[in-house]
Amino acid sequence: MPISDIIFKIKEPPPQLSDFVESFWMLENTSGAAHDTVGLPDGRFDIIFSYSPAEPFNAMLMGLGTEPGEHSIPPKIVMCSVSFKLLAIEYLLDVKAASLLNSAQPLPTGFWGIEKGDLDNFENFCEKISKKMISLIKPGIDSRKQKLFELIYSSNGSMPVKELSDKVFWSSRQINRYFNEHFGLSLKTYCNILRFKTSLHYIKEGKLFPELDFADQAHFIKEVKKFSGVVPKELFKNQNDRFILLSALPKK
Repeated sequence: MPISDIIFKIKEPPPQLSDFVESFWMLENTSGAAHDTVGLPDGRFDIIFSYSPAEPFNAMLMGLGTEPGEHSIPPKIVMCSVSFKLLAIEYLLDVKAASLLNSAQPLPTGFWGIEKGDLDNFENFCEKISKKMISLIKPGIDSRKQKLFELIYSSNGSMPVKELSDKVFWSSRQINRYFNEHFGLSLKTYCNILRFKTSLHYIKEGKLFPELDFADQAHFIKEVKKFSGVVPKELFKNQNDRFILLSALPKK
């Protein structure tokens, strides 16, 4: 199935949500056939609202991914999603996502007041769900955590754990305890995922050598294969748009 049958839109969150939300996105498969794809780890967790002729309207909380996974995008499906940064787990949703690693859980009917009709207008969906989330933000955010995530995201996961620890005056042991308890993985693993995700931009442009802080070419290939299941050259070819995250990346 050609990728032209997949409509994809993305939108940045309002400033009030910038610490918690990476983006909003909408995906629609306009064809009558399923699209087989491989999901790649991207350092986000998502709430996805969707419906299709075969499935009623529903909402799912998708946990962090640490490995590639085979998926199928059903025919005629419409999906609207919020992609979250990790700070949202504690200060917006108040859940521990460790048990959701590489998995998902259904959310109750009427979650956050989103209805099937809201998915038919992406701009309205973003506006409605933004207002709801802004009203849910907890006060008193730990400044160490806020600074830690600012550094992690601004460095695309390339800053060493020791340097992160020193900059936020929080021991690496305590940070890793926090990460494992709340997210189900270590800080280093999470940073490696972010670095891999950033590498996808270079791979899409045909740059099959490390552009970030990898030890050498062998290390780069090993990390790409760990998170995508294939070497950079095969990822770049992206036959049949199997890696839809790569296909959806905006052009620089």
